Amino acid sequence: MARAANPPRDASLAPASTLKFPGDLGFGVEVKRRVNQYLTDNGLSPHDSPRMYVKTAVLLLWFGLSYVLLVFAATTWWQAVPLALSLACAMAGIGFGIQHDANHSAYSNRPAINRLMGITLDALGASSYLWRVKHNIAHHTYTNVESGDDDIDLGPLARLSPGQKRLRFHRLQQFYLWALYGLLLPKWHFIYDFKNVAQAQIARSPFARPRGWELVGLIGGKALFFGWAFVVPMFFHRWWVVLLFYVGTAYVLSVILSVTFQLAHCVEEADFPPPPLGDERLPDAWAVHQVQTTVDFARDNRVLTWYLGGLNFQIEHHLFPRICHVYYPAIAPIVEATCAEFGVRYSAHRTLRGALRSHWRWLRRMGRARPSPPHHEQRSATTRLG
Repeated sequence: MARAANPPRDASLAPASTLKFPGDLGFGVEVKRRVNQYLTDNGLSPHDSPRMYVKTAVLLLWFGLSYVLLVFAATTWWQAVPLALSLACAMAGIGFGIQHDANHSAYSNRPAINRLMGITLDALGASSYLWRVKHNIAHHTYTNVESGDDDIDLGPLARLSPGQKRLRFHRLQQFYLWALYGLLLPKWHFIYDFKNVAQAQIARSPFARPRGWELVGLIGGKALFFGWAFVVPMFFHRWWVVLLFYVGTAYVLSVILSVTFQLAHCVEEADFPPPPLGDERLPDAWAVHQVQTTVDFARDNRVLTWYLGGLNFQIEHHLFPRICHVYYPAIAPIVEATCAEFGVRYSAHRTLRGALRSHWRWLRRMGRARPSPPHHEQRSATTRLG
């Protein structure tokens, strides 16, 4: 049933990396046993939740209505702007709530349905094949490890990890980086996927270039996206209007995605273990590593939990990426209690505002020449933060 305590594997995308974890000392096995027991006792399957299918219908309908009204009905800017905002939010919801589970094989017990729902990411302009390398392999295995986790590498634009080189202008990154988060999707649409296919590597994770149906999916997904995002609207609107609304919609969508991703890992409470040298291993077993490099936030906010696809329960997601996200609120107390018993630090911000503040402080700290010591060194094993 549920899977934890071992790094997620994909036979076709397995990384060739020198980064290794020590063996599990009991925490990973026990938290897996307890969560499995909860699902069994309540007669729950980790996949194929009816709530997930209803949610999928709602999100796809939201996207479809926003797009149709924006392209075919809006005739003034004051009609088009809120529809473009609605379209951006719907696309983010699909990314959080449909493709994310599907590409983790957490949506359904049937691989064909997972692949079908995973293609929603291709329809949004990003390759699901490459996402499974970047996210499932690089990020979920080597979370917050420099050169292993591509998500914490923004190049010279920012310093997100203590091991990254600090540049003088980073002292202002807590101010300017929020604006740059809006560039994520245009980069993904036009540069990132093509660059990674050419290099056949993401961070420390080499991968086989897509072939056969995977290549068809990559090319077809790009064609589908450019078709609905640019070609069709240009039959009804001036080209510069279409480009302007693409920029605005992509910018809002990028900020939503980027900030959500950062609040779980690039905050004061998360660990950033340095990559080991030679034959050394990372300091903690994989399951412990996932908990201590990840932070939950706003767990009592049901609306936010629904919209984010449970990504505010990132600790639970990292331990059990193949469990459908609708179960995360229920298994979170089990995970937290197990962490307390084993002395594993579990951190959770009570509110979204608290997580945003922590991210801002982390950016400020990483931009300083002499950063202050991390707060979590003096915290108890289980920490709830404001």
